[in-house]
Amino acid sequence: MALPQRKIIHVDCDCFFAAVEMRDQPAWRDIPLAVGGQPDSRGVIATCNYLARRYGVRSAMSSARALHLCPRLLIIPPDFARYKTASQQILAIYQDFTELIEPLSLDEAYLDVSGRPHCQGSASLMAEAIRSRIRDEIGITASAGIAPNKFLAKVASDWNKPDGQFVIRPEDVDAFVRALPVGKIPGVGAVTASRLHALGVRHCEDVRGWELAELVRHFGRFGERLHALARGIDPRPVSIERLRKSISVEETYAVDLPDLDACLAKLPELLERLAHRLERAGQPAFRGLSVKLKFADFSQTTVEQAGQQLSRDTLAALLQVGHARGAQPVRLLGVGVRLAADETEPRQLALFHGDEQTG
Repeated sequence: MALPQRKIIHVDCDCFFAAVEMRDQPAWRDIPLAVGGQPDSRGVIATCNYLARRYGVRSAMSSARALHLCPRLLIIPPDFARYKTASQQILAIYQDFTELIEPLSLDEAYLDVSGRPHCQGSASLMAEAIRSRIRDEIGITASAGIAPNKFLAKVASDWNKPDGQFVIRPEDVDAFVRALPVGKIPGVGAVTASRLHALGVRHCEDVRGWELAELVRHFGRFGERLHALARGIDPRPVSIERLRKSISVEETYAVDLPDLDACLAKLPELLERLAHRLERAGQPAFRGLSVKLKFADFSQTTVEQAGQQLSRDTLAALLQVGHARGAQPVRLLGVGVRLAADETEPRQLALFHGDEQTG
């Protein structure tokens, strides 16, 4: 028996940190604004408003580079207490529509509104109502995507940003996914997109021409996900008991890193991305650091150590230990933290760098 069709909404607040700051300081609404670390402390941009983005400023960019692109840019430090308060107020709005809520960070969440009576049962009308209340009650804007599964809902929420929404109806899924550029698939970063393009794969329709075994050979376990998502398949439910145990970032390189020095040279970029991901998660407390390596022969190893601060020296030491276990070229590197499960309040770490443009 076929399962009932889900109605999933993905809500993503627009430039969330910067939006809260502009709400509280109206004079900042008409100037290029960024939230992040200062350039003299090797800080990076966590997020920025849309005016700053016109100058090419992006999250994960060093603050020094951002100021070079936009000399008038105002960079302010993050205030996670206010961001968390706004996030909790937004969560209360979601709860008026459904109890099936899966927060991904302070500024985005999945909602399963299947079978809900609100707005005549229309997920699109519910998304409009949610966005309207966020605007009226919180004073910021949000975008939304509506689709039969989480993958497509997340893609759709980015389609009409900022302050917009997009719906992918079940009958439109196949045509929409066929034409979707592979770079729009969550998890496909610049390096993976470049590898796919080199293989002649630019749209999901191109992915469908590849056998599952070939995708796995080229992309490991992510090849399995590519195979499914290129067909619009994503059976994951919205999980209300989602308990994240770790936060990590990793990169698969188009050309294997030949030696330890080459691996160490990639560490600062990975550390930047990890720090930004922690920013987006509300700066959760953590109790351990880890480094993951996958070697040219697809064997892999992970090295962990207790710690409560992001330390480049510690991660470099773990990388050296892990590399010695394989002593061969490396195809994938990852760094992460083990979260402290008994601590739920966000705390602020020194800003290092970033991962992806928020909102």
